[in-house]
Amino acid sequence: MVGLIGRVTGRIGAGLVGEVMVHVPQRQGTEAFLAYPAVPGEPMPVGAQVVVVEYQPPRTVYVAPA
Repeated sequence: MVGLIGRVTGRIGAGLVGEVMVHVPQRQGTEAFLAYPAVPGEPMPVGAQVVVVEYQPPRTVYVAPA
C-alpha cells in the first residue's frame, strides 16, 4: 500500500477523517480508504492527488500530496 497513488474523494483536514480512492494492483481494482493527513493539519481538497505514506489495516491510510 505504501507508495500507491490515490485521489481524495472526501476532504482531508484538521480534525477531519477524509476518504481516498486508491488503485490496488494486487487486488486488481480501486478501493476506498479512510484517510488522515501525514502532516497533521495539512488540508487536501477533493480531487487532489495523494501518495500513501502509511497503511493501517484494514482500511486506514495516512497520505501526503503527490
